[in-house]
Amino acid sequence: MTPAEFKEARRKLGLSQSQLGQILDTTPQTIRKWEMAEDRSTARSVNPVAARVMGWLLSGWRPPEWPRG
Repeated sequence: MTPAEFKEARRKLGLSQSQLGQILDTTPQTIRKWEMAEDRSTARSVNPVAARVMGWLLSGWRPPEWPRG
């Protein structure tokens, strides 16, 4: 999953970087770095486990940490 695909998936789910960070047990800063263009010096590759969880979220699975309302 590319950074742009990851960001688009998060937006499609209606989640903020903070909310997704809580679901993935990471910081909003890490989410931001995963979403950065790959040519930026502070960008990081999207974590493969996070990408897999994002796929589950897109298919309808919701963890207990899912934001209410």
